[in-house]
Amino acid sequence: MRLGEKAGLPPARQMREVFGDALLDLCRKNEKVVVLDGDLCSTTKTLRVREEFPERFFNIGIAESNMVSIAAGLASCGFIPFASSLAGFILANGYDQLRISVALAGLNVKIVGSHGGITLGKDGPTAMAIEDFALVGGLPTFTILVPSDPATMYKAVHAAAGHVGPVYLRSSREAMPHIYPMDDCPFQIGKANVVRQGRHLTIIGCGIMVAAALDAAAMLAEEGIEARVLDMHTLRPLDREAIVAAARETGAIVTAEEHLLHGGMGSNIARLVAETYPVPMRFVGLADTYTDSGEAEALLEKYGLTPMDIVEAAREVVAAKA
Repeated sequence: MRLGEKAGLPPARQMREVFGDALLDLCRKNEKVVVLDGDLCSTTKTLRVREEFPERFFNIGIAESNMVSIAAGLASCGFIPFASSLAGFILANGYDQLRISVALAGLNVKIVGSHGGITLGKDGPTAMAIEDFALVGGLPTFTILVPSDPATMYKAVHAAAGHVGPVYLRSSREAMPHIYPMDDCPFQIGKANVVRQGRHLTIIGCGIMVAAALDAAAMLAEEGIEARVLDMHTLRPLDREAIVAAARETGAIVTAEEHLLHGGMGSNIARLVAETYPVPMRFVGLADTYTDSGEAEALLEKYGLTPMDIVEAAREVVAAKA
């Protein structure tokens, strides 16, 4: 069984494939939705919209700054633009336009950063987005969504369209296991999902690290340590209530993210915990480094993003609170 898979649920699917399905379904339901792509539609899976709704699909080419500006213009005319490219490309190349034309103006633009994290593997570090949470986190009006499985990705696409204002949605090339049934997935912007109950500590994950957290929790249970697991699918706004409750009720927190620790989810949760109910914390994520290219599993192991890394961090915080 793959990472985090649950018996009785469908097999893992590539998140970009699910994104393409959800976006096409959204276009069928809402004629205001338009799609922009940076000449990567077969990679980002916006190709399906181009085939069925060519009049609502715009291939801007390898010109991410221009794509963001056009999306801002479309939003100002009442459309709901989804602008998609590799996360590292659209954020790094289009950041000035994202800041001035979208964030500062508060326009209703949806930015989809595909191939987030390190699990795109052999494409190498130039294509990997390991700083996207920090970059978008520097744009105050943006909502940040990081789905953890196919069901949350599907829900996130529709939630992004229904939310008025700038949204960043992280997608991934890697296949992610189902955590939730497709027809029974709770998803509310700003509301974390409790996917496992526990009393000794809380593991807070986002993206692929939620499945890793569930595997870690199962391993910890064999040692008599019961871990609560939170799926923090929204990084802005953070679910303050769930985080404070975790600190008060379990007394220790581990965060896990496929992102640099500097400027990532864990640092924002740590600030909130320090301000409200300080408890021992540990942080699983990328150290201050760029990564190699290679197979996804090998990279996750090399850079400390495995269930066992979460287990070791959990043991430390449980010992620290004793």
